[in-house]
Amino acid sequence: FPSQFGHFRILGFRLEPSGEPFVVLTCGDLRGAGIPLLRIHSQCLTGDALGSLRCDCGFQLQEAMRRIQASGQGLLIYQMQEGRGIGILNKLKTYAIQDRGVDTVEANQLLGFEADLRQYHGCVAILRHLGVERVAFLSNNPAKVEALQQSGIEVTARIPLEIQPDDNSAFYLKTKKEKLGHLLENV
Repeated sequence: FPSQFGHFRILGFRLEPSGEPFVVLTCGDLRGAGIPLLRIHSQCLTGDALGSLRCDCGFQLQEAMRRIQASGQGLLIYQMQEGRGIGILNKLKTYAIQDRGVDTVEANQLLGFEADLRQYHGCVAILRHLGVERVAFLSNNPAKVEALQQSGIEVTARIPLEIQPDDNSAFYLKTKKEKLGHLLENV
């Protein structure tokens, strides 16, 4: 799979019985001597494809691909859990609520959702299928680190993946840090 960030191998997986699809990009020998870089990236159509400045998602996706390629050994698991698991249409509803001054967590709750509905057992199943037992993890989210560790995947390092906040993203990133526990230094 040639990309602007280099060549990857692209794989598709389907979690049964839900049918949830996953796309995985790999680089190098995942079972080799080194520890592969891992990014678990939750789908964000607005950030990943449309260039939204409200969030850090598009930046994180691109930077993860750059770093994985530069390392020569790693993988990116792209899970289709848009809007922390609420789906794209509900995410757009939360945008309208957020435009009235409510943060992203409160907006989810006003629509009757928890702050974060994502689950990572499909990601763990993919890692096991690929023979990956330990990783250096590109993430700011301690819940993802914990999910991997509780499943028996060794996280040898957590590598931050931050953007510098601006007028568009500062409130969102501050909420991620204060309400979701994300490990962010620049906020």
